[in-house]
Amino acid sequence: MGPQEKELYQSILIVVGVVGIILLYFIITIIRYQRRSLRLHKEKIQAEIDTLEKERRRIASDLHDELGPLLSAVKLQINSLDTNHPGDQEVITKSSYHLDTIIRKLREISNNLMPNTLVRKGLQKAISEFIENSHQAYGLEIRFICEQELHLNQHKEINIYRIIQEILHNTVKHARATLLIIKIVIEGDRLLLMTADNGQGFDYFAKVKDNPGLGLRNLQSRTEVMGGELACHSEVGKGTTYTIEIPL
Repeated sequence: MGPQEKELYQSILIVVGVVGIILLYFIITIIRYQRRSLRLHKEKIQAEIDTLEKERRRIASDLHDELGPLLSAVKLQINSLDTNHPGDQEVITKSSYHLDTIIRKLREISNNLMPNTLVRKGLQKAISEFIENSHQAYGLEIRFICEQELHLNQHKEINIYRIIQEILHNTVKHARATLLIIKIVIEGDRLLLMTADNGQGFDYFAKVKDNPGLGLRNLQSRTEVMGGELACHSEVGKGTTYTIEIPL
């Protein structure tokens, strides 16, 4: 190799090295930018969820601590009225019955907003109680399977509870199902939440695109915040299954 060829070869190596360094710099910059964007996206979703849960907690507290006792006091005053007129007594009885209904509904709404069982007894008890109340309200057969003790942090418990709430409400509202199975399994360092119904099914991607208010985006957002993955399989006439994998 002559001197000129050697110089040319060295120049090419230098150029290739410089280009390689520049490309490597841009690749690293893009990766950092994507990671930063993903982190900011998760932080934004988490902030929105935290704000929502805080507002739910406040409303539940107002309903339970203020409106509930006020209605109970009104009921007590109505029942204490002394009248001998049959018509007035009938009005008092009906009013007392309606107040009982309102108080019961307020408790249900308050419990759905922020279930006390979730705070006091944990996720499994809260899910069981929610399922029992939903079965009585909607007549849907619901089977809950969880053979392991769940010890999760509060954020995961709330998000998993909300996900189950959303799936159950979607099943009742849209699926026309008679059976919903909910199963939670811990495998190693991950939690699997699986649900299946025997409803009419739907086109998942079309629903997400055309009807974001269906609640599917909420499922995705809460799963993302926990660093998990959501898979949905549904066919028209063959029901819907959800599989959510959450790292512990």
